[in-house]
Amino acid sequence: MSGTTPVNGSAERFHEDWSRLLSADHGIAVHPGLLGRLVARTAALLHRAQLDEPFQPRLAAQAGAELVDAHFTDPVLLARAVELLQSQPIGDDRGPALTGAFAAGWANALRERTLSEQEAIRTAADAARKEAERALRASEARFRALFESAAIGIGIGDTDGNILAVNKALQELFGAAPADMVGRRVGDLVHPEDTPGVWEAYEELISGKREYFQFDKPYYRQDGEIIWTHLTVSLIRDDDGVPQYQVAMLEDVTDRYRLQERLRHQATHDPLTGLPNRAAFFERLEKLFENPEPGARFGLCYVDLDGFKVVNDSLGHDMGDQLLSAVAARLKAALTPLGHLVARLGGDEFVVLLENCRGEQEAVAAAKTVLKALAGPVLIGDHKLAVGASVGVLERRVSTTTPGAAVRAADLTLYRAKEAGRGRWTLFDPKENARAVSRYAVSVRMPAALDRGEFFIDYQPLYRLADGRMTAVEALVRWRHPQLGVLGPDEFVTTAEETGLIMPLGRWVLEQACGQAAEWIKQYGDAAPQLNVNLAVRQARSAALVTDLGRILDSTGLDPARLQLEITESTVVGPEDEALRTLHGLVDQGVSLAVDDFGTGWSNLAYLRDLPVSGLKIAGSFVGDLHDPAKDGATGWRIVSGLVSMAHTLGLNVTAEGVETRKDAERLREMGCDWAQGWHFGRPVRPAEIARRIVEEPKGRPVEER
Repeated sequence: MSGTTPVNGSAERFHEDWSRLLSADHGIAVHPGLLGRLVARTAALLHRAQLDEPFQPRLAAQAGAELVDAHFTDPVLLARAVELLQSQPIGDDRGPALTGAFAAGWANALRERTLSEQEAIRTAADAARKEAERALRASEARFRALFESAAIGIGIGDTDGNILAVNKALQELFGAAPADMVGRRVGDLVHPEDTPGVWEAYEELISGKREYFQFDKPYYRQDGEIIWTHLTVSLIRDDDGVPQYQVAMLEDVTDRYRLQERLRHQATHDPLTGLPNRAAFFERLEKLFENPEPGARFGLCYVDLDGFKVVNDSLGHDMGDQLLSAVAARLKAALTPLGHLVARLGGDEFVVLLENCRGEQEAVAAAKTVLKALAGPVLIGDHKLAVGASVGVLERRVSTTTPGAAVRAADLTLYRAKEAGRGRWTLFDPKENARAVSRYAVSVRMPAALDRGEFFIDYQPLYRLADGRMTAVEALVRWRHPQLGVLGPDEFVTTAEETGLIMPLGRWVLEQACGQAAEWIKQYGDAAPQLNVNLAVRQARSAALVTDLGRILDSTGLDPARLQLEITESTVVGPEDEALRTLHGLVDQGVSLAVDDFGTGWSNLAYLRDLPVSGLKIAGSFVGDLHDPAKDGATGWRIVSGLVSMAHTLGLNVTAEGVETRKDAERLREMGCDWAQGWHFGRPVRPAEIARRIVEEPKGRPVEER
């Protein structure tokens, strides 16, 4: 039936149906121009296959193949194309043959394409494998070359701590053969001077908790010599992240370490005598104050040679230097075996530091040892030189002073020994020391210190024992003296009172502290602590104090109920004392009063009845003496308990000062003491630290958990 066309449709209708079929979404994107040409070309091939004589099925097969070449490989497309072809009535029974040829052409083309892509993938994979093998061989060769020729020692071990391989540099570093190291345990290389934490870091590494660590670490060589290394250990994991190996790299830093040790020794030792110098002495002293045990004590013997200037001036500095060296040797030989540090501070001044001193007797014994060591003449060449010394002896609890204050006190005590006739030791006297420091400081600097901004205020927290909450802070004035360093109130307030300078200083303290307290209340509300400020005796007896305080409260905006003024027992000497009028005037303004250092000076306890006070503070010496082995602790606790009971009978709030241990705080709480302050609860700190405590302190934490 040549020349026939599909029933109910012309070639144009078939072309439209075919175009819609190929234009449908088949998961590929084809440019409209390319799609149009593909539709026209394949439709023409199918149309020719329907009409040409003789029948040529290859034309239909070619149409199917061209669709595959154009990436029309979706089986759904093939099914719909077959349906479309079967729906076209074709003469001479060509329809099934034409449809089959189209499907066969499409399938053969898809198979060829798939085989071609598989071959391309196989070829690429084979090339990639060969390249990877070549790269692996090259990488292994580079690693082996690096491992063997590296200038630093490299060792490889497993996570069980067995050494698997070492390079030549590591063998030379240890002076060992491979057999001496491979198979050994890493733990066999422990050295007594290992840096703290190195083995903890090692355990964390092999367990997978860290990836690497670095330390400076000593090792023993095969010949027993010590070498210092900079050690870096890294962890190697497998593809699943499981630790497999450890790689250690060791750089020999022995020369650098020894140089640093020499430089460190030179920096901390006196080049003339070989003794520790001033810097080393203060470093050692300051360590005592970092985290002292409760009740820890120390001693200082400040030594100055008698008549050294005469030797220096008459026989020359060279002879003087030889004398100093001989003196240093004697002091070191006599005191170092006792466990004491001997240092040269400069000139002909030496110092002996007694750590963990057992009391004044031990410090005095050290001073006597100094004098005995220097009692005999010193032979230098043809000269027989007589040398003596004066010694200032200080023995204190660590918690009662600071490093700078301790050295100043020992130095002043030394000069008291010299004034007393030389060739002797003199024991530290707190009252004499305070007077000496104060006289000097006030006479030279204090009149203008306020204007120069040399004073500042620290705040020591007071805690409520019932619930462990910070309830108040005590304002403590400090003087940043340009020559003497930071001075505490005990070192200048007494003389300030004697000279009248306490009045402007006291006003300044009230202004600054009240302003700070008001700021805390503004920021933290009820969580802000009460402010306690000490009043000097002369302040309390001044009628102007009431007016001054009123002005300060108005200017700062501080609620008077948030201010407590502390007075000493010596403020009021009798029921008719004019100070009582001032104290009542202060209380009338809304502030509260407390007696500070209670128990150290009262001659008539009945005065408590006349004072408008609401609290008292038990002197720190009562609590401190509880740990003095020379005193009866049980009796001391009974005294403290009696003071608490007496105060509560009078309706007074009780604060214990000088509390240094949790055990003391708990015992005070059990006997009903209300508040406490001391190093257990915190030392005097800057305002920012108080603010941090206000924000971070949990509510209601018991005392025993502090």
